[in-house]
Amino acid sequence: MGGRKAMRVLDDGTSTNETRLGAVRDMQFAIETCDIDDDILVIAGDNVLDFSLVKFIEFALATGTSCVMRYHEPSEERLHKCGVMTIDDNSRIVSMVEKPKEPPSHWCCPPFYFYTRADAKRIADGIAAGCGTDAPGSFVAWLSGQAPVHAMEMPGSRYDIGNLEGYNRIRKEYKGITR
Repeated sequence: MGGRKAMRVLDDGTSTNETRLGAVRDMQFAIETCDIDDDILVIAGDNVLDFSLVKFIEFALATGTSCVMRYHEPSEERLHKCGVMTIDDNSRIVSMVEKPKEPPSHWCCPPFYFYTRADAKRIADGIAAGCGTDAPGSFVAWLSGQAPVHAMEMPGSRYDIGNLEGYNRIRKEYKGITR
């Protein structure tokens, strides 16, 4: 076995959906509580991947900007439940909207984000400016209007657990990191 790594679990003191901070405020809470002054990688905890994040981090470091992943979602119905982005020919986000009634594209943004040190410091500014705080993509939508943010096409599949049915399905189907 490899060496053990220290882990710290943060508790923001909330105990109900009504009193929760929301994903964007949770990021700010972690930054402040842990005194983080660095690039950060944020991944929603209810997702399992079949690919390594190495290429994503290399992509982010090569662009020198904050980055997200993207995948093509053909289902109009599913687009209404996601962050949907428009990108240019250089994979830069032109615009992004959370859960749009009329999706501007078929590019979905799964909850995998790499924020540069400078952009991580902007989370408080985004909150103060009124970006949504429940969905983590709300900050990306705000940030992409303030600074360059790029989107790398997802190199594999993600499995959104979401509920007990999803968890049981993934237990049967998931083959581990294969890419």
